[in-house]
Amino acid sequence: MSGWGTIDPFGLRIAISQARKSYEEGGIPIGSVLLIPASSGDPKADPRQLGYKVLGQGHNERIQKSSAILHGEISALENAGRLKAEVYRKATIIPWVVIGENTTFMGGEDLLRQNGVEVVVIDDAECKELMQKFIKEKPEEWNEDIGEIAGAETK
Repeated sequence: MSGWGTIDPFGLRIAISQARKSYEEGGIPIGSVLLIPASSGDPKADPRQLGYKVLGQGHNERIQKSSAILHGEISALENAGRLKAEVYRKATIIPWVVIGENTTFMGGEDLLRQNGVEVVVIDDAECKELMQKFIKEKPEEWNEDIGEIAGAETK
C-alpha cells in the first residue's frame, strides 16, 4: 500500500463502481477516480468519504461514445474539471496510480515508476473477474482498446 493509507482501497471501490457502470453500458469495465486528502477546513469535503475528497470519477467510454480518447482516467480528469497544478500534485493518478489488477493486461507501470510515479497494484479479485468476463464476451472490443489486431502475430 502507498503511504496514503486507506485512500487506495477507498478509491478502488469508487473505480470498481465506475467499471461496473461501464460494463452495464456495454463498454470496457475500467473505472477511475481522482482523489485528494480532504483538508479539515474544506467545506466541500464529505465526511462520509473517510477524509478524502473525490474531485472526479469516470469510466472507459470509448465504445459508448465512439471516442478515441475516453479511457477511464481521461473521463475522470474531464469530470474533475480544470484544477490548479497544486491540486493535481496531491491527487491520485498524478503522483501515484492505484491499479485494481494487472493480470489481464500489463500497462505502462515500469514507465510510470521510471518517471517517479508511485504505482500500487491491489490485485483485486473483483477487478480480475469483471475484466476476464468482458474479454471473454467481447474480445474484439478488448483487442481494439489495447491496440491489438485480431489474428496478427506479435514479434
